[in-house]
Amino acid sequence: MPEPDQTPPVFKLSVKVIPGASQNAITGWLGNELKIRVTASPERGKANVAVEKIVAQVLALPKGAAKIISGKTSARKILEITGLPESDIMQHLTGA
Repeated sequence: MPEPDQTPPVFKLSVKVIPGASQNAITGWLGNELKIRVTASPERGKANVAVEKIVAQVLALPKGAAKIISGKTSARKILEITGLPESDIMQHLTGA
């Protein structure tokens, strides 16, 4: 008997992005928001792409697994992460 389709876990994460930094880095928590510095400028979504790429790399997920779903033109954004349970995500990001 085939196994039922399992939907991958989805987690929403609040982030604060600092564009134009000297290096790409996850710098820690600012309240309930993860603070991420990126070298990319905020022009034409470059910083957004960098944030998605950094988070996916830290979590060892494919690049499409971290997507900004809210706040595309703001420093404060909501990321949707697909493929890992919340506990694994938090463990990876706390140690980043």
